[in-house]
Amino acid sequence: MPEDDLRRALYAAVQQRDPVARVVVIAGPDALVGRQALVWPQRAPLGDVGVPAALWARVVNDARLAIEQRRHATHTYELDEATTVRIFIEVIGRPPTLLIVGAGHIAQPLAQVGALCDFRVMVVDDRPAYARSDRFPTADQVLAIPFDDLRAHVPLDRDTYVVLVTRGHQHDVDVLLQIIEEPLAYIGMIGSRRRIQGVFELLKTTHHLTDEQLARVYAPIGLDIGAETPAEIAVAIMGEIILVRRGGTGEPLSDALWAGKRRVHTWRTRRNRGE
Repeated sequence: MPEDDLRRALYAAVQQRDPVARVVVIAGPDALVGRQALVWPQRAPLGDVGVPAALWARVVNDARLAIEQRRHATHTYELDEATTVRIFIEVIGRPPTLLIVGAGHIAQPLAQVGALCDFRVMVVDDRPAYARSDRFPTADQVLAIPFDDLRAHVPLDRDTYVVLVTRGHQHDVDVLLQIIEEPLAYIGMIGSRRRIQGVFELLKTTHHLTDEQLARVYAPIGLDIGAETPAEIAVAIMGEIILVRRGGTGEPLSDALWAGKRRVHTWRTRRNRGE
């Protein structure tokens, strides 16, 4: 397969936000080293790396699994009893989208933090006075549209992380009802614990949402880091999004060293005492 064809196909996949894996032979017989191909989740691969058909089928399956897991991978395969080939699978996924619904005081620092974390940031509000690019200079797109038109203007797929921070819970609920069945990576909704419980009960009784559906919603939104200011709340929200995206425990890394004693709790206790 000519390298120019692979390069053009890879460029097109990136432009179309189409996840793809580049498969490259990095060790093995000299005739194979450097050979590469492209693998998509559904469509047929482009090119091959010169290995037997049965082995290539395994490589394609491993590449598709790497795309699903959004992680690069390196595998060693046996060509025969005496020869192995080592293949690097580079996942070139589309950048995740941070969709911030609501352009208020929390949305501004959240858009900045999201951009720093390499998310494609979109901000939506139904108030043109708030949804302005000059208020969100780090956002990739700022839309002033009715919340009812959300589905027609924004991506709602497995690489989209939605944060509901509108000016009122009714707007949050209206948007939630639009997106709850979409295959989103994350849905977070702001609000106090008491308010969220009330909203969830209302959604179950008036809209017949199930506990399974509501369990998809991270609410109250964010990690518990004692955040108070809009910037701190933005960090707490982004921390939770990264936790969902990358995996982890959310626990302090120092816990292992300190036998599970959370020094942050000690600091919080001292702060609350005024010490």
